[in-house]
Amino acid sequence: MTLARKIDPPFRIAVVGGAQASEIEWELALDLGRQLAGLGALVVCGGGGGVMEAVAQGATEAGGLVIGILPGSDPKSANPWVGIPLATGMGEARNALVVQGAEAVISVGGEWGTLSEIALASKIGLSVGILGTPPAEGLGLRMLEGPIEAAGWALERAQAFRGS
Repeated sequence: MTLARKIDPPFRIAVVGGAQASEIEWELALDLGRQLAGLGALVVCGGGGGVMEAVAQGATEAGGLVIGILPGSDPKSANPWVGIPLATGMGEARNALVVQGAEAVISVGGEWGTLSEIALASKIGLSVGILGTPPAEGLGLRMLEGPIEAAGWALERAQAFRGS
């Protein structure tokens, strides 16, 4: 009989943001994806364009894995950098699954959908940090100075979440 050795799964970090990204948001998300993958994190996102595509590209190019939680029923609708597309058929309600599948959340820009993810993550006790311009003022969330700080902060918060 062989005893299986338990291996701790990678930390799951959700990156949320708009389906349309400015050039600055794209670059921040791209580098964030690289940093998260370099630290061994699993990236969870909405699987679409904009910030989601940029973070997925960065993570994938750095050898990481990206799960895309899609609003529609077609897994082929995911951006080309998503390693595991999960088609939900839930529309915007899938935002709850994006954050529920994570242990910490980083927001890069965004609008109403991103705000819903931030609210849901906060409600379930996840740490949420903001990289770049927040989707709204006065959220009282941690402002992160750059992708390197953001990735390190997210892994620290995910580790603390796991320990709770």
